[in-house]
Order: sequence, then C-alpha cells, then structure tokens
Amino acid sequence: MKYFRLTCIAAVAALLAACGGSDENGRGDLMEPPTVLTTLTAAQIDAGTTSSGLRAIAGKARCDVKVVALNYYTAGVKAGELTNASGVMLVPAGSCSTERTALLAYAKGTDVQKPRTLANPQDSETFLLAAMYAAPGYAVVATDYLGFAKSGYSYHPYLHADSEATSVIDSVRAARKASASVGGNLSGRILFTGYSQGGHASMAAHRSAERDYGNEFDVAAGAHLAGPYNLSGSLRIPDAIAGVQFFVPYLVTAWQKVYGNIYSDVKLAFKAPYSNYIETLLPNPTMNYTTLVTSGALPSGTPNQARDAVFQPAFIASSQTNPNDPLYLAAQKNDILGWTPKSRVLLCGGSGDPTVPPAVHQRVMAADFAARGVTNVISVDVDSAIQATFGPGGTAPTDPASAAFATYYGAYHGTYEPPFCHAQARAAFDVIVK
Repeated sequence: MKYFRLTCIAAVAALLAACGGSDENGRGDLMEPPTVLTTLTAAQIDAGTTSSGLRAIAGKARCDVKVVALNYYTAGVKAGELTNASGVMLVPAGSCSTERTALLAYAKGTDVQKPRTLANPQDSETFLLAAMYAAPGYAVVATDYLGFAKSGYSYHPYLHADSEATSVIDSVRAARKASASVGGNLSGRILFTGYSQGGHASMAAHRSAERDYGNEFDVAAGAHLAGPYNLSGSLRIPDAIAGVQFFVPYLVTAWQKVYGNIYSDVKLAFKAPYSNYIETLLPNPTMNYTTLVTSGALPSGTPNQARDAVFQPAFIASSQTNPNDPLYLAAQKNDILGWTPKSRVLLCGGSGDPTVPPAVHQRVMAADFAARGVTNVISVDVDSAIQATFGPGGTAPTDPASAAFATYYGAYHGTYEPPFCHAQARAAFDVIVK
C-alpha cells in the first residue's frame, strides 16, 4: 500500500487508480499513514468520567484506548469523484490489546466548526466515544465528514444521505487497513451508530452497507440516536425547531450545492443581510454556535423569530405546502424511510427533544418499520431519565418564560440526551456481539 499526500481529482479512471486502488477506485485507502496521537489509560478515562458526571452511565473503564488519526480517500457527491476525509480510530489497548473486537462506526452530530477533527484526545465527543465504547472493548472509527478538518472537499453536503453513507463506510475500510499497524485486532463484525445528524448518517450507512456491500460487511447491528430520518415531514410542521437558524440554512445551502435547484437566486430564499454571505457561512473557519449568534452572523430569538429573520416567507410557505417544491423534493430524496434492515436496529431519543422531535422522526421511523412487518427494531425513549437527572425537582420545567425552562431545553439535545442514548446503544451491542 502506498501513501500519497496529494488530493486526487476524479475525472479520469487512470488518475483514480493512481490514488490508491483496492476498493472502488481507492475509496477507503489511506491517504497518510495512521498516527497514534496518545494512549488514554483506563485510570485517565475513569478520572474524566468521574469529573464530568458520566461515570454512572459509562461505568468503569476496562481498557486503555489508543487515539489514532486517520486520513482516507472517499467519494464526493458527484459520480466518480474521489476526495478525502479525516477522522479518528479508537483502539482498545493495554490489557485488552489481544482481544478480538467488533468495529463500531460512529457518525458525529451537526458541526459548524470547519477545522474541528475528532482526532483530538481533548474533544468532548471523542472522549465520550472512548469512555462509552472503546474503554469497554470496542474498536471505534469516527469520520469528520466531507468538508471538515483535513478534507479537501470544497463544502460539507449536510444531511445528504448518500455522501454521509460513503464517508462512514469508507472510514470502516480505512480503519480495517490501519488496524494491524496500530495494534488493533478486529473480529470483522461491524456496528453502526451516530447521534443527531450522525443518526441520519449512521442509518444511511447501515442501509447502504446491507443493500450495496452485503458481501463486504458483516453488519451486526445499528443504533441510530436522535436522528432526523423524516426530513420531508420536518419541513411540513408549522413551528420551527430549536436551532433553526443553524440547521436549516446549513441544509438549504448544502442541497443547493448538491442539486443546484433549491433556489434560482439566494435572495429569493434568504433575507438580507444573511443572503449576502449565507452560502459560505457554514461550516465556519473561526466561529462556533455561540459566536455565530453573538457576532450577528445568525439571529437569536425564539425558533419562529429566528426562522422568520433568516428566510423569505414565500420560500418557507412553499416548502410547507407545495408538493413540487424543490426543497421538499430534495428532502424526500434524503429521508431514510422505506428500507428493511437485516440486522438488529435500536432507535433512541428523548420525547422532550426540541431540536429533533421524536414525534416527527423517531416515531415516524418506527411506524414505517412496523407498517412493513419489520420486527428486529426497538425504539427507546430516554426522556424520563433526562427529567429525573436534569429537571428541577426531577421533572421538566413547564414555564416557557423561566430561566430553568431555557436552560433545560437549551441543553436537552446537545448535552443531556446523548449519554443516555449511547448507554442504550452499548447495552444493545453488548447483547449482540459479546
């Protein structure tokens, strides 16, 4: 295997072959040798879960964990387009180094920071993966997606199911190729999981792995957590979701780049001043969720106020009511409805989630499976655990004008919900592969 530090441009088959070549014109080949960044000891992981309050959910670490940086070839949006993505591999080490392990492919939640990589031992999401999965004995690979960190792709195709799937699937291929050189000992069994955007991505990857690559991947199970599976349905709800000023412009501008027909003029979709820069705002080279708002780059306010500040009313009205609206039709292409998994599936979310409401996504997904007689799916609601742990007095606050209400629901999707759903995922995986 040769390593190349140049970005390949997929236009000529011979050039693609020169970039690597074993899986689909080089997809999954390593662009750089894998790099061990550090080894987190079990004691360090326990100290981190204790200080963060995760110990009760994650449990005591059994393994040390090697943190390995990956940079691998993957597909772009256009047919035959070869590009790259970076990511992290977490390898059980120390007393676990001789054990054969399943490989868990993880897809991260919505990220607005272009330089961010999960190949960072100090990243909170990376640490969560280490504590919840790698320290108990799973190998983990997590992609940064197209358009982030070391990826040379010109944008991030946000919530575009096909490219999410290829980014995740090719990360599995890359991890397999890196494993021996970094002390991994993979069993061959594959698990898929992801949270929020990652729940959409992990389900898209799970679907593709079984449908398109059944001879290549032994898929044991998937756990898809708080994902927006029913994107077309989400456009039809009258009230905006929490975080609308981030997620919906991100989606609209990404799909405009993918499909080219979401709007004919950016000013027909977005109001000034946002129309002047919205197409290049996300992901951002310097700003995060907080500074995007405090700088004025995106508006604050209630979800409906933020939506109405950013978008032209006719654009929103068409997406809500017109069956031939381009945004609605694009959303239908990226729904993850209508597929039949061969392996076990866990759906997890909290019914109080104001950002990815289970009533719009998880319950619709579960009902879609049930309507077609799919019996290997479990749907779990962790809201009661979230209320008991984080609600004032053990219940969710009910006064929308109170500070407690703002704090609770502001942290629900991004902070409170993930650990409980990851605990459900790990418990499901333990039954299947251990």
